[in-house]
Amino acid sequence: MTIILFYFSIIKISEAPSTLNPVKNFKIIYNKKEENDNIIGYIKIDKLNINEKLYKINSSENNVDKHVTILKESVLPDKENSIVFIAAHSGTGDIAYFKDLDKLKIRDNIILNINKKNYTYTVKEMWEDPKNGYININKEKEKQLILTTCSPNNSKKQLIVNCIEKESN
Repeated sequence: MTIILFYFSIIKISEAPSTLNPVKNFKIIYNKKEENDNIIGYIKIDKLNINEKLYKINSSENNVDKHVTILKESVLPDKENSIVFIAAHSGTGDIAYFKDLDKLKIRDNIILNINKKNYTYTVKEMWEDPKNGYININKEKEKQLILTTCSPNNSKKQLIVNCIEKESN
């Protein structure tokens, strides 16, 4: 990430330079170009009011402590036998993107946009598994999307939502 610092200072004639607080005179501008170059699409779940950017798997922005995250084990939907794993925090706070994931129902739709192409998935099943660093799923014949977050009801479990491709355009 590139940080550009600009120092602005207005000195009143009656003020001695030693009384200035230089920290107040710094303005930090973050270069968003690197972040934008790493965006590969978005995930949209209308029912949960989610419309979040997705970052390249190897990007530092693809981090569950910052954004919705594509797990490194994913095979993106433009590949044969694709299976995309997406994780996000639940609970409270600005990064709790999946706080209402448990409100999804069978047949609800999710749009995954990767490299400017939409893939529409429908929820096939939902369950909870022990939170042990693994996601146990059966690979479907269709393109698959797996969403995961901590269980809202049990701190030792994770919620898993298995979705299959409905259509693409």
